[in-house]
Amino acid sequence: MVRISNLELIECLEKNARESFTNLAKKFGVSETAIRKRIRKLESLGVIKRYTVEVDAKKLGFEIDSLIGVDTTPEDYLNVIKRLKQMEEVKKLYSSTGDHMLLAECWFKNSEELATFVEKIKNIEGVTKVCPAIVLERLK
Repeated sequence: MVRISNLELIECLEKNARESFTNLAKKFGVSETAIRKRIRKLESLGVIKRYTVEVDAKKLGFEIDSLIGVDTTPEDYLNVIKRLKQMEEVKKLYSSTGDHMLLAECWFKNSEELATFVEKIKNIEGVTKVCPAIVLERLK
């Protein structure tokens, strides 16, 4: 009996979420039914939350991929999160420890758009610090 590693299966799906059950079954040396059942189980347990795409923002005309650190006053933290979640420029938003309370991943067509957006964030009530960083290259 071949044992399927959840981690190996997930790594295959991370590389290509559209990989067919049949191809995965061949890779692992098991039946397509075994793969289907394992993936459904991982979905039902909440291990696999959703399937998504990875986008090349530059090919969509966004020259700047930025990570923006944001700090807030404690009493305004939740309100700032709510406001940032509503902004279309914010593609991903994380709460974090370390240098900043929040990290926002944003795409911009040029540096002027980035500068305008940073000012927009600074004007949100409760924001105490905004620190943008431009991603030069994704390494992994």
